Amino acid sequence: MEVLLANPRGFCAGVDRAIEIVEVALQRFGPPVYVRHEIVHNRTVVEDLRAKGAIFIEDPTDAPPGALLIFSAHGVSPAVREAAASRELRVLDATCPLVTKVHVETLRMVNDGYDVVLVGHAGHVEVEGTMGHAPDRIHLVESVEDAERITVPDPTRLGCVTQTTLSVDDTKEIIATLARRFPDIRLPRKDDICYATQNRQNAVKELTERADVVLVVGAPESSNSNRLVELARKAGAAAHLVQTADDIDKRWIEDARCVGVTAGASAPEKLVQEVVARVHALDGSDGRTDSLPEVDEGVIFQLPSELR
Repeated sequence: MEVLLANPRGFCAGVDRAIEIVEVALQRFGPPVYVRHEIVHNRTVVEDLRAKGAIFIEDPTDAPPGALLIFSAHGVSPAVREAAASRELRVLDATCPLVTKVHVETLRMVNDGYDVVLVGHAGHVEVEGTMGHAPDRIHLVESVEDAERITVPDPTRLGCVTQTTLSVDDTKEIIATLARRFPDIRLPRKDDICYATQNRQNAVKELTERADVVLVVGAPESSNSNRLVELARKAGAAAHLVQTADDIDKRWIEDARCVGVTAGASAPEKLVQEVVARVHALDGSDGRTDSLPEVDEGVIFQLPSELR
């Protein structure tokens, strides 16, 4: 059986930056360091940082006054920032710069007198953070059906932004529906779906040209990982989300000629390699591991000025 690795896969620049912010803060200021929400959606990463002294909380009021609080890569609402300020917490912001870009664009539209359609998934922490900037002016759309049904106060003053970790293909359909229904809608200046999400989705499409089974390493809470599973299935492959190698069911790969392996943007490479080793062990053969051509995404985000 062949195992074929996707490229690119795993950590993106925003995740690298967020994890580094927590690690550098722990080294410089010492534990404990409080983190609002999981810094990224990956159990292995979170447990590793917890062992080093990070304490993960959902409400800033759970941190003692004056403590150091880090906002996760997913971004936060103004209400969360105000809660942190009211506790006089020292704050480091690990929000992905691409999420910040969506927040800035949303506020620009709202300040210009527009209502905003946010294409995203209800309950996702990134969506909650974006909607928190103007909850009475932002309308969540999750599907083409939602886009067909939505009503807005003034169709001539309407803007649109998207969650950064969506399916590129599905989002195009939703935006096309909104553009048809609201010809004056102000669409995002640039594609809000981040470069890493798009690149990993493109790699899965390439993977399914050879692989009949695809394993996606990622967390159930990870939007971009779930989209990779959906994309592989749409392409005709049997696809499964696994958090660790232990999650692999031997029956998934029994009749496979080629097993593709990729990882969401929050999954470390060591988990990928453990999955590869487990697949070969379950297959009971020496097997061989190939890889799609390396891709240099060429993106690096700087640490906050307080840590540089």
